Amino acid sequence: MRQLLPALALLLNALVWGVSWWPFRRLEAQGVHPLWATAMVYGFSLLCLLAWRPGAWRGLAVHPALWALMLASGLTNVGFNWAVTAGDVVRVVLLFYLMPAWSILLAWWLLGEKPTAGSLLRLVLALAGVMVVLKTPDSPWPLPETAADALALMGGFSFALTNVLLRKLEATPDAARAMAMFAGGAILAAGVALAGAGQGLVPLPAMSAAWLPLALGLGAAFLAGNLALQYGAARLAAQTTALVMLSEVVFASVSALLLGAADLSGRTLAGGGLIVLAALWAAWPSRREPA
Repeated sequence: MRQLLPALALLLNALVWGVSWWPFRRLEAQGVHPLWATAMVYGFSLLCLLAWRPGAWRGLAVHPALWALMLASGLTNVGFNWAVTAGDVVRVVLLFYLMPAWSILLAWWLLGEKPTAGSLLRLVLALAGVMVVLKTPDSPWPLPETAADALALMGGFSFALTNVLLRKLEATPDAARAMAMFAGGAILAAGVALAGAGQGLVPLPAMSAAWLPLALGLGAAFLAGNLALQYGAARLAAQTTALVMLSEVVFASVSALLLGAADLSGRTLAGGGLIVLAALWAAWPSRREPA
């Protein structure tokens, strides 16, 4: 039971992220672009946090490095939420889960953790998977085909940076880190949405009470998922957490296939298999390599 509840909490977080594409698409169909929806979701979470810990914002002044965490978290949500709304869900999630490969390079740069031979092999495996996913018969180079591909890659890189920064800033107060992450999701999404609106690329949300319950429900789900992640990750080994979180790929893939939001080509399956294998290898406990 000591490990069951934390594992279930992590599964809840993975479920929220894995099926979040559906409410984001429903909101877009009702006139709410995913950037505005993201700003609302994290604005809701931010207000709840400040109601619980009114002084959490002071951590940003005491620990300036939290501003980097705010930026990384914001870019993660801008990239992922926009990508799963606009692109093929399975393809987006697979490209996003190149995150363990980015983590190797970022941990080397920011934490001084020199990669082992095994971690470099995982990096090569994951990059090979991405090349298989991106390379088409009509293109000479494995480059992103759509804006959704590029957003997914940016989101995965930003998520890896978020995780590395969380480790680097582990001595800072929990509420201050949560404040930075929620504020990043709200402010970055709103900022990009406003910039896009100014260029005519992102429409202003259509004001209607019809989509409000769905937006509030999505906000509550993300808040619950974040709290579940913090509860579970604090009580399980890092490798166990990473393994359980890979269930997001399953939740996203199954829901997208059932609802017709994905097209599983042989190229996507082959490249995705390499990416997931690299992520599993990174998460699998090892006595010879540090986590």
